[in-house]
Amino acid sequence: MKKIIGYLRSMRFGILLLALIAACSVIGTVIPQEREVAWYAQNYGSIHGAILLLRLDRIFTGWFFILLLGLLGLNLTLCSILRIAAVARAAKDEKGRTARLRDTVLLTPEGVAALREKLLGMRCRVEKIGDCEVYTKRGLGRYGSFVTHLSILLTLVFGALALYTPTVTDRSCMPGESIRMSDGTEIYVQDFRITDETGRLDYTSHVRVTLPDGRRSELAELKVNHPFRFGGCKLFQQSFGTAGSVTVTNLETGGTDVFLLDSMSYLTIDSRNGIIFEQLYPDYLRAPDGEVTLITRTEGAYPNPIYAFEILADGAYTPSLAVPGDSLEILGLRFTFNAPTDYPGLRIKQVPTLYNSLLVAAFCLMIVGLYVTFFCDPVAVKLDAEGCAVGGPKPERMRIELADWGEEYLRESEEEA
Repeated sequence: MKKIIGYLRSMRFGILLLALIAACSVIGTVIPQEREVAWYAQNYGSIHGAILLLRLDRIFTGWFFILLLGLLGLNLTLCSILRIAAVARAAKDEKGRTARLRDTVLLTPEGVAALREKLLGMRCRVEKIGDCEVYTKRGLGRYGSFVTHLSILLTLVFGALALYTPTVTDRSCMPGESIRMSDGTEIYVQDFRITDETGRLDYTSHVRVTLPDGRRSELAELKVNHPFRFGGCKLFQQSFGTAGSVTVTNLETGGTDVFLLDSMSYLTIDSRNGIIFEQLYPDYLRAPDGEVTLITRTEGAYPNPIYAFEILADGAYTPSLAVPGDSLEILGLRFTFNAPTDYPGLRIKQVPTLYNSLLVAAFCLMIVGLYVTFFCDPVAVKLDAEGCAVGGPKPERMRIELADWGEEYLRESEEEA
């Protein structure tokens, strides 16, 4: 059992886990995650089956990746967190060990006084132990490794919370309109296009995010595989749709309204006269005899759209078709069929702001831990009437600092004399 625990807490095991996590992260970056099966079949051909079988399309939520994160957390806990008591005991015993050191530098009485003044000038803490004085400084340096490992563990925990606890919502939004989330976040869609200027499929939106605290992003471009993040909100270009557009004009008052229709809708002024929008078709074929065949599916934009609707007049229903530019008048209302409007389907991922703040705090703690580890070597110096000795876990730096100090205060040992 001790061997198992020893391996789980070893640096070798920790490095192995980090390497495997890094490899999974690379795979998850190269292979777009959480797409539809048809997308992988289209883009990866014959190997898409292996991708789905190994769950490489959802690697960050797979059991293997979660297990690696759990084992890394266990490794960090065993190799550092549970050793804090031993580190504290070692720090407490350091003064006693330093006091028992044999003097390595012999000093004259003037030298002892001068070194005492120098150590106090370095703001060392002094403690009288027996016949000697022990000066210590930067005792926090002993905890540098602990602080660093603790920060990595906290980064792992807060990162997991940010990865696995956000809310994910799929919403559609018409260009020029906004959607408001339950927490008050507002997402504005300025425009959306399916193809670029060359006719190549593009699927691009321009969006702006306003957070509940009032912070507002710049207008940003949102594309497939190029999400946009602002604050705790991350937007993905998930899907798209095409809505019919009908302008209704009141012939008596001159007032107009534009209606964007993506489902069956009833446009009327008196509940007896108007139109019932049924569906917008992307294309159609017209036979020589005038018969129209509706095409229900095309790729990308609607090349030749046509509206299917019913005219409601005095309780009578008349099925009809119209293309963009057609108009009809019913009981003082003019219905004008416009070119259809493409709109994006957004996937909205919201991470509580607290998790992002905790992640930043963990990174700051890591910087502190690394600084303490590499630049805050503990100092422990024994000083008595005969001379001094340098102790501590890393005495070399202090010995170098004192190597050329006060040569006029040095004296030879009795054996050398």
